[in-house]
Amino acid sequence: MIGNREPRIVIIGGGTGLPVLLRGLKQYPVDITAIVTVADDGGSSGRLREGMDIPPPGDIRNVLAALSDVEPLIEEIFQHRFTTSNELSGHSLGNLILAAMTSITGDFVHAIKVMSKVLNVRGKVLPAANQIADLHAEMTDGTIVSGESRIPVAGKRIKKVFLTPKEISPLPETVHAIRQADLIIIGPGSLYTSILPNLLVPKLGNEVCRSKAKKVYICNLMTQAGETHQYTASEHVKAIYDHMKCTFIDTILVNSKQIPREILKPYHEEFANQVFCDHNKLYELGIEVVGGDLVTFEDGVIRHDTKLVASILYSMLIHETKKSFNA
Repeated sequence: MIGNREPRIVIIGGGTGLPVLLRGLKQYPVDITAIVTVADDGGSSGRLREGMDIPPPGDIRNVLAALSDVEPLIEEIFQHRFTTSNELSGHSLGNLILAAMTSITGDFVHAIKVMSKVLNVRGKVLPAANQIADLHAEMTDGTIVSGESRIPVAGKRIKKVFLTPKEISPLPETVHAIRQADLIIIGPGSLYTSILPNLLVPKLGNEVCRSKAKKVYICNLMTQAGETHQYTASEHVKAIYDHMKCTFIDTILVNSKQIPREILKPYHEEFANQVFCDHNKLYELGIEVVGGDLVTFEDGVIRHDTKLVASILYSMLIHETKKSFNA
């Protein structure tokens, strides 16, 4: 506790990595705000976005489920995905509920707040913006690929990504959360299609750069074909800096232990490799490196060890808040 309040964490990301981390962090006495990308245009989210003209609900749904404190069956129902042969096929019930509430209330953020109460969510879940945003990538050959789902499968190397429309504003609650944060966590998540779409919302990214809170980047465990092929840890950071035009990461949390070859084999078939931790280049960037064996392997999938990562982050948070309190 800091005085009479819990320490405040802001986590910025999307995709599958963010919910994994949140399930570990919610076990600690912290005030969590998760800021989630709204650039998704594939699958159920893409269909609802196009058909109902609403921000995509998929990543938001996964984060709500991760932070929920309800009976496992209720969460399972919320996450249930239909496999019928009609229009419901591929849709998750949670996406449909969020879409219905948005239609009823006329406001996506209000729908999220209602579902947060229903699911007894520990913390706040906020979209990076309360509007649809389109993600585009300029490739190294000069071509432009539009659409979050199309970028990784374009078969080209990314030079930079950008959002349209140009005038995109974050929610006032999001700006307030960043300004009040004791610790800001970036990631984990796909670099160009989950992390940067949040930071490229102009005022949101600027607030992160200006924040006096300690900022930690959780580096991905594996490279991603079509996005970060053969990227080292420092190249992930440089890509963020190139887009943001500022250097703001204080610490990088990175796996520094070799993953067994037999576990990596299926990933190599998809042109994914373990991210190499190039310590010297990270130090040259002025970044503190916190490494370790951060990997778990379940059901054929490599994931961050949520309990260990959450423990490390909580220790950082307590250290930072003690410094702030004693200043």
